[in-house]
Amino acid sequence: MDKTIPAAFNLAAQLGGKVTGTRRTRVQASPQYAGGKFRNTVPTSAALDVSTLPKAAVGALTGGLARRTPHQPVPLVNANAVDAQGLHVTWYGHSTVLVEIEGHRILLDPVWSERCSPSPLVGPKRLHQPPVALHELPAVDAVVISHDHYDHLDMATVQSLATLQPTMLFVVPLGVGAHLERWDVPENRIVELDWHETTTVGDVELIATPARHFSGRGFTRNETLWAGWVIKGPTRRVFYSGDTGYFPGFTEIGERHGPFDVTLVQIGAYLDAMTDIHMVPEDGVTTHLEVRGALMIPVHWATFALAPHAWAEPADRTWREAKARDVKLAIPRPGERVDVDNPPEIAAWWQQIA
Repeated sequence: MDKTIPAAFNLAAQLGGKVTGTRRTRVQASPQYAGGKFRNTVPTSAALDVSTLPKAAVGALTGGLARRTPHQPVPLVNANAVDAQGLHVTWYGHSTVLVEIEGHRILLDPVWSERCSPSPLVGPKRLHQPPVALHELPAVDAVVISHDHYDHLDMATVQSLATLQPTMLFVVPLGVGAHLERWDVPENRIVELDWHETTTVGDVELIATPARHFSGRGFTRNETLWAGWVIKGPTRRVFYSGDTGYFPGFTEIGERHGPFDVTLVQIGAYLDAMTDIHMVPEDGVTTHLEVRGALMIPVHWATFALAPHAWAEPADRTWREAKARDVKLAIPRPGERVDVDNPPEIAAWWQQIA
């Protein structure tokens, strides 16, 4: 089996499902929902509306391709775990992460397709292959989704996982379950949460936390919710920021749910016009500190060229800021399994290929 999944050319299916029925009733009852849309606690710029976001995206993705991609192949590691004891993190690229926590496995935002796009012909293409094929993954207890953008919610990957691992649950923010049902994931395998709501998978508690972002797979925006996540085992804790602009809510997350053994924080795909919805690396380090993290592992970089910054810049800036603020940091190669209690020394592997 190829390690990447060709995107199915079915635009209607790729756009996902409509929020209707009892799901819509629950969405409308959310404190985050008003005027027919989900809202951030800290509003984003008025410039980030439906008419201007596509223009910003086009501007971000045109020109300067050489600096936005590595000049040599990205080094990959195939390090599937034998067991899930302790606390281990495997970053497969972009925001796809396997968290092994006290006997359970949680897979975050899995994307195995060649492009993060509704089309197999156009849209951002992978800069490296997935380190492992989907069928090589160990048994996973739950897939957790942060929001419904194509680089986080991948139809082909969801459909394959649902078939390959028939007991796996899908835990998603409010409304996102409509997409999964459109893709034939059984309703009894979908759990939808609002911010601050909780579900359990075995001994692990999954808590949806506020984030400052937006949603939408077509021309409409914010009809489904976006979230960060707390993954809480009996004695260990993990925080995943999801996609987000910086906002003061991270301090509250740390107070309510921290301290965290490890944080997985978005540091890439930033643009001056979009800092309300994607953090720059320095904000990512601040977020790690405010949620009271011990080890920081940066995500949302290296796999897709989604912004005009240089390919290696997010890692360079994160490393520099972490050293300045005495933050413990790991920057693994895609597929490298990190023992959170004994993380590897930083090897600056990205600088060698940039």
